[in-house]
Amino acid sequence: MGALKYSTNNTVVPPSDLNQKIRVCVRKRPMNKKEMERSEKDIAPLLNTRSIQINEPKLKLDLTRYIEQHTFIFDDVFDANSKNTSVYERTAFPLVKYMFEGGRATCFAYGQTGSGKTFTMLDPNHGLYVLAAKDIFALLKKPENEHLSAWIGLYEIYQGHIYDLLNERKKIYAREDAKRNVIISGLREYPIDNVGNLIQVFEFGSNERSTGSTVANDSSSRSHAVLQILLKPKNNRKKIYGKLSFIDLAGSERGADRGETDIKTRMEGAEINKSLLALKECIRALDQDKRHTPFRQSQLTQVLKDSFVGKSRTCMIATISPGGSNSEHTLNTLRYADR
Repeated sequence: MGALKYSTNNTVVPPSDLNQKIRVCVRKRPMNKKEMERSEKDIAPLLNTRSIQINEPKLKLDLTRYIEQHTFIFDDVFDANSKNTSVYERTAFPLVKYMFEGGRATCFAYGQTGSGKTFTMLDPNHGLYVLAAKDIFALLKKPENEHLSAWIGLYEIYQGHIYDLLNERKKIYAREDAKRNVIISGLREYPIDNVGNLIQVFEFGSNERSTGSTVANDSSSRSHAVLQILLKPKNNRKKIYGKLSFIDLAGSERGADRGETDIKTRMEGAEINKSLLALKECIRALDQDKRHTPFRQSQLTQVLKDSFVGKSRTCMIATISPGGSNSEHTLNTLRYADR
């Protein structure tokens, strides 16, 4: 979804347009303690602000080792030392501005468990949603936005069903109204007027989220979590003026890598993979301006329909691990994100 052409080392590429309908960025996390203890090499050097190279370690039939190089170009590539604030400026901040123009915007993180998705999106101090909230409340104080108020909804999609995380995990349903807009029927929304309030409500909801132990992570997200911030006119709470959704997708690794042995985790994994594939198909269809976009293939793509049609913008952040032991996952993530 983001690559344009192959590049040679140190080429200067122009910065990408922050106002495209679909943007795809990559964020590389720093090496972690375990990787350093194993003396793993960083196999994902950045070539410039938009290109990344993966040096994949491989074995020939005679067991001699060699490196296969893969180069990708995206809208933005963030190195291991990039702060969340610089990632925010080029991913979610343009979407905040767009939301105040009456648009529907979506920012989601994709990648294997442990690659930094949740830190990027949902860190309680510097997650993209916290940084966005600060700007949203600052913009709401401006005279031209005095007629608007902010509301929050938080739900998860688990095993193909939707659960309201702010209402005791009550099962809710996505339906289309007469204008073909998707309405999440029964979702409880709360008015919020400051960042502290938002963080409090979000943390309360997050404790309800489905997690499970996998080989990759002790508390791996087994569901997709969707935090939506809505702008509504103060005199008409039923009307949505603008909307920004932050989505923390479940880990993208395959069942075998998640250590799925029992039937429950296998079913969770199958549902996660089905929805991630459907999401890729939808984005590809939009990117190629196809007449039919397959929203109905999964619950995830169905609820995200208004993120992709009409006045909408989407930014995907693919998170990757730099160590050699993760080369296969890293390549899979980049190929998923690549157009």
